[in-house]
Amino acid sequence: MRKRRKITVVGAGNVGATAAQWIAAKEMADVVLVDVVEGVSQGKGLDLYEATPVLGCDIRIVGANDYEETRGSDVVIVTAGLPRKPGMSREDLLAKNAEIVGQVVEQAAPRSPDSILIVVSNPLDLMAYVALKKSGFPSERVVGMAGILDTARCRAFVAMELGVSVEDVSALVLGGHGDSMLPLPRYTSVGGIPLSQWMNAETIERIVQRTRDGGIEIVNHLKTGSAYYAPSAAAAQMAEAILKDKKRVLPCSAYLTGQYGLEDVFVGVPIILGAGGVERIVEVDLNDEEREALHASARAVKETMKHLP
Repeated sequence: MRKRRKITVVGAGNVGATAAQWIAAKEMADVVLVDVVEGVSQGKGLDLYEATPVLGCDIRIVGANDYEETRGSDVVIVTAGLPRKPGMSREDLLAKNAEIVGQVVEQAAPRSPDSILIVVSNPLDLMAYVALKKSGFPSERVVGMAGILDTARCRAFVAMELGVSVEDVSALVLGGHGDSMLPLPRYTSVGGIPLSQWMNAETIERIVQRTRDGGIEIVNHLKTGSAYYAPSAAAAQMAEAILKDKKRVLPCSAYLTGQYGLEDVFVGVPIILGAGGVERIVEVDLNDEEREALHASARAVKETMKHLP
């Protein structure tokens, strides 16, 4: 009998619960929703399962406070951690979230030793590094959700500016998931036409900066929370690429071992994502300015890594 696919989502807050909702809507796999707060994952899991007859999705969804239900998961999505608040940088979250993510991975990884870890918790690139070290997994089975979100924001802003479909906008954002991220206008196009033929340099730079500020823009609107629809949709897209072995070319935070002249660091780069996790890191041609910006972004990540507990 063929084994049913299973995805564990750790953290039943806005990001985790909404990721479970996207997964359920696409009928990807059974879902185990884990949270330390008694009743939260059970309540949200039951509510979501009760939606499956309406959605027409034959998957099982359960909530739990421990990790026994997660055994044999194909994918583990880690969203647990403290959210950003106004005035708080991603780096401010470092110590506490490193402790939380470390504990999550120490519980989840031994119960699903063949799984692929998708890290969503912030500061993203550093939490992916923590997950790699705590799990003992090979680096291709630990991947961070960042570039898909940042690229989606860039695509959305371009579509808003031009009044065109988001489906026709392609973009690429590299580097750390933070202020030093590197949107690449040279690799951005609309309907296959380079962005530079659609708008002037000043408008492009404004969109680049808005992409960098995309997360804090939403934090400032919400006041008491942070983005969750787009981050959770990005994590679900990654899970789908893995479970269906789609070989998607997606920008994700991957562990570099010399690619782009960088090593021992997680930063956003294009990868081929499939059943094996990070099946290939794609090295795009960068000019001197872009390469230096990518290295500066990686240096910023590595500098913060020194403060990991």
